[in-house]
Amino acid sequence: MTDDSLEKPSRLLSGTPAFRRLNLALFAAGFSTFAILYCVQPLLPEFSREFHVSAAVSSLSLSLSTGLLAVAMLVAGSLSEVIGRKPIMVASLLLSALLTLLSALAPNWTSLLMARMLIGITLSGLPAVAMAYVSEEVDPKSIGLAMGLFIGGNAVGGMSGRIIGGVLTDLGSWRLAIGLIGCIGLGSAFAAWRSLPASAHFQPRRARPVDLVRSMGEHLRDPGLRALFAEAFLLMGGFVTLYNYLGYRLTEPPYSLSQSAIGAVFAAYLIGTWSSAWIGGLADRLGRKRVLWVVIVIMLAGVALTLFDHLLLIIAGIVAVTFGFFGGHSIASSWVGSRAASAKAQASALYLFCYYLGSSAIGTLGGVFWARAAWPGVAGLVTALLVAALALALWLATLPSSHGKANATDS
Repeated sequence: MTDDSLEKPSRLLSGTPAFRRLNLALFAAGFSTFAILYCVQPLLPEFSREFHVSAAVSSLSLSLSTGLLAVAMLVAGSLSEVIGRKPIMVASLLLSALLTLLSALAPNWTSLLMARMLIGITLSGLPAVAMAYVSEEVDPKSIGLAMGLFIGGNAVGGMSGRIIGGVLTDLGSWRLAIGLIGCIGLGSAFAAWRSLPASAHFQPRRARPVDLVRSMGEHLRDPGLRALFAEAFLLMGGFVTLYNYLGYRLTEPPYSLSQSAIGAVFAAYLIGTWSSAWIGGLADRLGRKRVLWVVIVIMLAGVALTLFDHLLLIIAGIVAVTFGFFGGHSIASSWVGSRAASAKAQASALYLFCYYLGSSAIGTLGGVFWARAAWPGVAGLVTALLVAALALALWLATLPSSHGKANATDS
């Protein structure tokens, strides 16, 4: 055994107890992050009624969080290159949970928006850093599965936050719903602190802004990374827009669904839990270039189904969009980690900057399309985004890897 092997343990492989512990901790962290971030989404019609604001203004309770999250992740990802991965992730979860509890007590619309803005900032320490953590600590043959399981936690958290929000709003109030999400966040922060292994392969960098700017420039000069960043913007923008205004459509006749019933529709996220891990593993075997464009086509088919008036067809369309989105996000996010030669957390932060920028900008823009053309307008906007994403995916399939030779998962 060499000295290097003593200093650096082998990377984690699927099927080992250490791999399972890591993924359980990351699953809990992803669960809490998305539950906190998206618990307000089914409550947008409720906010419109209680605070007398339009659909576009109500969507700011989500869009401001995701917009600030996008910007703050650029700082958090770079900061973790100096401080380390685990401390940033644990602090992010704890502060976000506390702010969520405070937001449940907000006396007016302005204070609620302020709390949601701060939540966007504090949540920034988890997503990008977790992606870099996985790319550093997990064996390359298992990265797709590990990233898929982490994103699966996001899916379950997003679904649970939405369902809890809808059901508890009907039973009590939206304040009760958000308060419970905050308590769940505290539990997830404690679980991450106790169970998440310390980094074994992290190499700290000196806190030199010029180095961080230089590495960011290197990422942006890579055409493959730029395309993946654009994919994040387009896919997430379309996905969030569809879900943002689905509640408005289903509360109106002929559906007139309750908040609990609309929350139950978000159970479609369960398919995202499965598809993110399954598609991630499939991409590991067949290659990302062969799989990414397929899941985008599935999303397009799902959007087409939502144009029908029958509720079952609408739900089938939402399921198809959810399946394709989480599969596509699993592929693209793991691709960023493997393509970036260095400063992986920063590359992940750039990817997620575009991801949440799409959620914020397009999510609010969708309110304009809803006001002017109702659901066909929303569906038309999402279709245009997905067509652009499909064109990018097909172009990505023609690119070599960043090292000039395609590897097994890129091909």
